[in-house]
Amino acid sequence: MAKCMQCGRELTGDEIGLHKKMINRGATEFLCITCLAGFYHCEESLLEKKIEQFREQGCMLFAPKAP
Repeated sequence: MAKCMQCGRELTGDEIGLHKKMINRGATEFLCITCLAGFYHCEESLLEKKIEQFREQGCMLFAPKAP
């Protein structure tokens, strides 16, 4: 499992997808949502909303939610 390149925490698929969507689609190292929020100087809740927005738009970096 991939780990955050800054804090070392194990990453979720959504965190990897968000890093690829917002920073670099070809990335091989990633930031967790907490470190990404620090990078962008925003709240984690905003990034969680962006994940849902990207998912609703059909972005293939985010798996669809199970019903």
